[in-house]
Amino acid sequence: MFTGLVQSLGSINVTSQDEFKIAPQNSLENLVIGDSVAVDGVCLTVEEISGNDFIATASPETLKRTILGQLNHNSTYVNLETSLKAGGKIGGHFVTGHIDGLGCLIESINTNKAWEMVFSAPPSFSEQWHKYIARYLVSKGSIAVNGISLTVADCDPDGNWFKTAVIPHTYQETNLSYLKIGDLVNIEGDILGKYVEKLLRINPLQEDISLSFLAENGYL
Repeated sequence: MFTGLVQSLGSINVTSQDEFKIAPQNSLENLVIGDSVAVDGVCLTVEEISGNDFIATASPETLKRTILGQLNHNSTYVNLETSLKAGGKIGGHFVTGHIDGLGCLIESINTNKAWEMVFSAPPSFSEQWHKYIARYLVSKGSIAVNGISLTVADCDPDGNWFKTAVIPHTYQETNLSYLKIGDLVNIEGDILGKYVEKLLRINPLQEDISLSFLAENGYL
């Protein structure tokens, strides 16, 4: 479990089809083999450590769902965050590190106080977007983009796009500042929305709420 607050940028090198070597710019405190690290929002397990660098392997499903499967060059910058410890600060929102799918940057405007960034479905991943991402887009709700906890400032009613307002600190300290129009990003919807959706699907809302219904369910 993570919070979406990036601790360091790092470069990532593809060492094999499913293995990656990550070099953090800032040392990740007390990192040991077996730890979970969010790499651009993807929860990976530390398998080897060499100095400040570490190696992790991605599963076929992870490669299919995330930008890790799209990497074909070295030294790409990624956002890094170690897992949340009991009693730690939750400054963003609960981020699981399980990516729902890919998005792409379609607009980025520098305003006086923030960068307004708009994301939508990549042409070749449109079906994935509408199946796994669009349903969880809620105005003023939480979303993780490349592992960064952000707020949905606005979104299309049909879920075709969403806009975030990124403050200068977040923009400068993460790889959002390296994004170009058309670049792919990892998207994870708010886990709370997913649980609510499932509960409502299993137990639809009661249409006729009466005093007897409330009493039977412990509200009176």
